[in-house]
Amino acid sequence: MERISHFIAGKVVPGESGRRGQVFDPATGRQTHEVDLASTEEVARAVEAARSAARTWGLTSLAKRAEIMFRVRQALDAHRGDIARAITAQHGKVLSDAMGEVARGLENVDYACGIPNLLAGRYAERASTGVDVYSVRQPLGVVAGITPFNFPAMVPLWMLASAIACGNAFILKPSEKDPLASMLIAELIAGAGVPDGVLNVVQGDKVAVDALLAHPDVQAISFVGSTPIARGIYESAAHHGKRVQALGGAKNHMVVLPDADIDMAADAAVSAAYGSAGERCMAVSVVVAVGAVADPLVDAIAARLPKLRIGPGAEADSEMGPLVTGAHRDKVASYIDAARAQGAKVVVDGREHERYSGDGFFLGASLIDHVTTDMDCYRDEIFGPVLSTVRASTYDEAITLVNANPWGNGAAIFTRDGGAARRFGEEVEAGMVGVNVPIPVPVGYFSFGGWKQSLFGDVHIYGPESVNFYTRAKVITQRWPDPATSAVDLGFPQTR
Repeated sequence: MERISHFIAGKVVPGESGRRGQVFDPATGRQTHEVDLASTEEVARAVEAARSAARTWGLTSLAKRAEIMFRVRQALDAHRGDIARAITAQHGKVLSDAMGEVARGLENVDYACGIPNLLAGRYAERASTGVDVYSVRQPLGVVAGITPFNFPAMVPLWMLASAIACGNAFILKPSEKDPLASMLIAELIAGAGVPDGVLNVVQGDKVAVDALLAHPDVQAISFVGSTPIARGIYESAAHHGKRVQALGGAKNHMVVLPDADIDMAADAAVSAAYGSAGERCMAVSVVVAVGAVADPLVDAIAARLPKLRIGPGAEADSEMGPLVTGAHRDKVASYIDAARAQGAKVVVDGREHERYSGDGFFLGASLIDHVTTDMDCYRDEIFGPVLSTVRASTYDEAITLVNANPWGNGAAIFTRDGGAARRFGEEVEAGMVGVNVPIPVPVGYFSFGGWKQSLFGDVHIYGPESVNFYTRAKVITQRWPDPATSAVDLGFPQTR
């Protein structure tokens, strides 16, 4: 059985804890790898490697860091197919979706390549007589990221690109369900010239997470995962005096007004609900159909589901792959029976798909109508290919329903009415909003983050806010009563 280990101080380091986890191919249901699960002592070694590298790296010039980040970008781009295949093999998403994940992750590396501009401070000459004031942002030192199974390449790149570019040493704790992509990324980044110890990967479970949260040399924690765990991560990290951002779960709503194009809205709902088998924190899991649009919209969505090509992610014609584990597939499927028992109408039952009873962790696309807000399929984050339809009589009823939900990650509206769209953008209580866009994930030079129970902490991930998160500000007030010394140098000026 092939074994996936840690990456510490520039090399692969076999685990010593004696504990290992199982890694499966979701398309076949067979175990393909074992992954080492780190002990507290192994986490401490990774932190020490990061601490040793952090000071030198933090003092490296912005010009040199930018040069290395460009090489990192080039290396990852050249091997994007290898990374995508690793994602498909262990997560199960189709290869085209995995390639898209890598591409969106590379946007964050693109952004980090501009670190000399991003870290430029402010300068006020003669703030007082003979006194100048300027500001700088300096790295924190050792920082860590804990990432989920559903985006084993993109979310790590959300974190590590800015963290490293800002001059920190980064420790990644990826999901133990699909850890291979993280090792490929670490090896490529090291090969691009990032010094040993600046990027480390520690495989593990809760033991490794708790060790990172408690270690005094880890200055900041970034986390993406479910809401209950995000809340626990936030509270524990804050208790240990760390800077923390913890992104939680979601129940993303797509409001469809009566004037919307039915076919366009149905295409968007299917794309956003069932892509990556619904295992996306920005997946649309609830359609709020307003007024007379409800029946034709549900019919249009249902008509599209039998045409979805469900199969192994590595097969070129597959549009939707399996779920990540058998246990998760079974949990998702349980919501279908619960919805029926609670009074909803199961329009399409994904368990009737031929692949559900075969090899692998497959579940067909499911559609539930006449859902109410007290049903389990509405209250819980299902994180699978199950789309619920809630009916509202008016726009006001729809916006009230969306805003009453405890999550506020993303929301979308489909309409031809510019006034209604503008009103929705102002009134909806969500951090990311789409207008005729079902999955409004911001581009790399904005920042990603939700509201309410979708985010613990007040700083969003990647983009401009990531630079603030991974650095701390310093303001220097200076006065020079005598002229500084100088020397003649006829050489061409260079960045040093």
